Amino acid sequence: MEATTVQANELERRIDLSIAIADVEKEMEPRIRRMGRNMKVPGFRPGKVPYAMVKQQYGDQARHEVLSEQLDRAFGEAVTAQKMNVAGYPRLEAKETESTTHMEFTAVFEVYPEFVPGDLSTAEIERPTLEVGAAEIEKTLDILRKQRVRYDNADRGAEKEDRVVIDFTGKKDGVAFAGGSAVDYPFVLGQGMMLPDFEKAVEGAKAGESKTFDLTFPEDYHAKDLAGQTVQFEIAVKQVQAPRLPDVDADFAKMMGVTDGDVEKMRAEIEANLRREVKRRIEAKLKDQVMEALLKANPISVPAALVDMEIQRLMQSARKDMEQRGMKVNDMPLQPEWFADQAKRRVTLGLILAEVVKTEKLQASPEQVRTMVEDMAASYEQPEEVVRWYYAQPQRLSDVEGVAIENNVVEWVLGKAKVTEKAAVFDELMNQQQ
Repeated sequence: MEATTVQANELERRIDLSIAIADVEKEMEPRIRRMGRNMKVPGFRPGKVPYAMVKQQYGDQARHEVLSEQLDRAFGEAVTAQKMNVAGYPRLEAKETESTTHMEFTAVFEVYPEFVPGDLSTAEIERPTLEVGAAEIEKTLDILRKQRVRYDNADRGAEKEDRVVIDFTGKKDGVAFAGGSAVDYPFVLGQGMMLPDFEKAVEGAKAGESKTFDLTFPEDYHAKDLAGQTVQFEIAVKQVQAPRLPDVDADFAKMMGVTDGDVEKMRAEIEANLRREVKRRIEAKLKDQVMEALLKANPISVPAALVDMEIQRLMQSARKDMEQRGMKVNDMPLQPEWFADQAKRRVTLGLILAEVVKTEKLQASPEQVRTMVEDMAASYEQPEEVVRWYYAQPQRLSDVEGVAIENNVVEWVLGKAKVTEKAAVFDELMNQQQ
């Protein structure tokens, strides 16, 4: 077996492999004889079928297996000798040759990029700062109360934050249009469930009242046949219900999981959880900026094979998520190009992070992992049980270790970049989808 190497582009490599026909034939015979041991042919006992008959039956299979093994061996020896870090799997192409003693092939493959982590001294990162105080705790309490709101019938016109139940029919040029009618339809005014002009028309109406009004759909309305069109709606108000928030008392504390109803204990728990959540979101914003800085400082090429594998992984995850939501995957076939940008970004960041961790020795220590597990367990009623759960399986700890390594990278980058502090707005920070 012989091999020569040619570089095609930045990451693609081509190795010419030469396999001796005699070596293939030599390895074929014992393999065919092994196959013949279980071959059943009328008139012959098992294991006694003539070699020629066995070869006729299994010769092509044996040749394919032996050739594949020799190519794998030749390829492995070639890339090892040349210290190549192969990404993905090689594509083997047969070459035309006049040789009567050898078969010629070309292995086409990609290698991992080799690079030195880029300079981060000019990277600019904003570190959000926010102290959790009484105002933040009260805002959080208000949100928790609104999540447990009850509605009571109101003998007045509908106002913002009221829950209304209506019948409505929409007509265009006097004809009802698809999707424009409903019976006993409930929604809360001011939450954006309906178009602003529709909600404005409902405001002020009492239960038992009906009204008719014109409405012009926005130019960018999702239903193209209605976009920019003026229609007429008829509505009948069935119910108007005013919101009633629970008082912050012992009953509310019990709803929040404080068994003895101690309101101060509930506030202390809310404060502790809020501090953890604010810390997590600030860390997430920092991490996003760090990853962008790393991408900007390291404009590397990435192997297409790794991007393709990541696309498949993302598609599989998306299918699983759709199935869990009760959606039928076949109703909306996923397209690989939908995931291409995300896959390339993830692969690029993965390669950059791996190189930075190796170069700067940023691996996670067992103490770091333990501290992270204990921090995550602190918000549960029985933290020690959560800690035991994590340490029961290596994969669970591996996930935590990955986060710890990312945290080490974040701290390393922050030590290199230009970092300025900026006060965060509580409502904006907590409304971010992170």
